[in-house]
Amino acid sequence: MKRIFSLMAAAVLLVVFTSAQAQETWSLLKCIDYALKNNIQIKQQKLNTDYYSNQLGQARNNRLPSLNGGAQNNMSFGRTIGPDNTYLDINSNSTSASLNANVTLWSGFTLKNSVEMADMDLRASLEDMQKAKDDMMLNIAAAYLEVLFADELVVVAEDLQKITQLQIDRTGKLVEAGSLAKGSLLEIEAQYAREELNVVNAQNRLQLAYLALYQLLDLPSTESFKVEKPILPEIGANMSLMNTMDVFKNAVQIRPAVKGAEYKLESARRQLEIAKGNLMPSLSFGGNYYNFYNNKYTDYTGNKIAFKDQMKSNERYGFGFTLNIPIFNRFQARTGVNNSQIQVENTELQLQNTKNLLRKDIEQAYTNAIAAFKRYIANQKALVSSQEAFRYTEEKFNVGMVNSVEYNQSKNNLSAAQSNLLQAKYEYIFRTKILDFYNGRTIEL
Repeated sequence: MKRIFSLMAAAVLLVVFTSAQAQETWSLLKCIDYALKNNIQIKQQKLNTDYYSNQLGQARNNRLPSLNGGAQNNMSFGRTIGPDNTYLDINSNSTSASLNANVTLWSGFTLKNSVEMADMDLRASLEDMQKAKDDMMLNIAAAYLEVLFADELVVVAEDLQKITQLQIDRTGKLVEAGSLAKGSLLEIEAQYAREELNVVNAQNRLQLAYLALYQLLDLPSTESFKVEKPILPEIGANMSLMNTMDVFKNAVQIRPAVKGAEYKLESARRQLEIAKGNLMPSLSFGGNYYNFYNNKYTDYTGNKIAFKDQMKSNERYGFGFTLNIPIFNRFQARTGVNNSQIQVENTELQLQNTKNLLRKDIEQAYTNAIAAFKRYIANQKALVSSQEAFRYTEEKFNVGMVNSVEYNQSKNNLSAAQSNLLQAKYEYIFRTKILDFYNGRTIEL
């Protein structure tokens, strides 16, 4: 039984090891490409775009003539009027067929404006789809950077724990030699336990960051991967950011949210023109053809009339113009104009609001980037000071000039400085990527 359990444990370890070895490494670009191909919201936006493409095609086809045909077959039983205008008790079968064609010659430009409105709706839907892609790319970039940040926190926590382990080994030897009291060793061991908890917390944060990225990609956690660690740009004191107004001037020309709102405004204006066109007369041209056959029709001598002869005798056709002049329609057309005008004004406000939100987002990203940059410079100086202070404290601790409490406090200060620097670093990188994105640059690390 023990041997069986041993074999099972070995098999499990082999599976885990093989899985770990086969785990892929994904770059930011690969994550973005996967999301753009598989995200449900983006797929729905694509279907929405296909719908408006069909609407545009139909609006163009509405300018074509219409042609409709029909056929009817009737069976009649009982008394009916015969050719000599007397009632006869007879059963008959009749067949009729017709063709009707019609083309609109003038309708107050409603057909032309309908095509333009459908075109604007399609363009707006394309911009909405691009906006959905842009939002997805920004969210993935944020989640990707969070993974990198959490991974560095794990490294920092583990490095500090290694330093503490070395100090435990050294202090243990001094305690055995009688140079230090055992309390110093206990304090260092307690610090090691706290740092072990910090490592676990950092690893949990990393796992949660990965989970957030997997879920954003709609990827099951069973199909996990490791993110690629790119070479991040160096942050220096001489770095500068583009002015927010310059960023806004560029963004307002290229961002899909603004362009989509502009197309929706043009669509609303075309709808207004269509509503005005409904107040005008319309002119159309139409033609029709009709024929009829009855299997009981006879001539005055009582002979049944042949199908060919009936088709010649019964056919009729015609064509003509139809002019429709709206005089009074319970103010429906006038109300349509007023409602369309309201929609135009509302869409103008939506466009202005979209621009305002874009400007606010850019200003917020710029302000956050400046703040993160200042925090990074300050934390960089603080880290240098904390490293020097910890080095000095460690030297004094090794010769017994400071106790373990002061040593641990200095080390905690170093850990906090490292964490704060990392946080400011990734905050600054993300905010600058947002500003670059608003400028039309591709998100990449």
